[in-house]
Amino acid sequence: MSEPTQHDDNDDEEFAENTLIEAIENQIESDNPPAARATFNKLTLVGYERDEILNLMAHVLAVEIDAILEEDRAFDTQWYEAALRALPELPPEKK
Repeated sequence: MSEPTQHDDNDDEEFAENTLIEAIENQIESDNPPAARATFNKLTLVGYERDEILNLMAHVLAVEIDAILEEDRAFDTQWYEAALRALPELPPEKK
């Protein structure tokens, strides 16, 4: 089996980013959690572009997913909603 190439890593990153953004769009559309739509609306009102908002929100989701995998625990909805509401301030990386 060959070593992964830079191209493969880029493809994986792009896939992960697109998947996170799709998840955020689904949360906004379904209003679940409510903080997703509220955050999107707030950031829109203060002048952020749609793509930038989705990227910020996807970053928050990625931080939580990383913590879930690292700590082997359930999704922390309370932390996630608080981190969304704090945007555009990004959450610190969880350790």
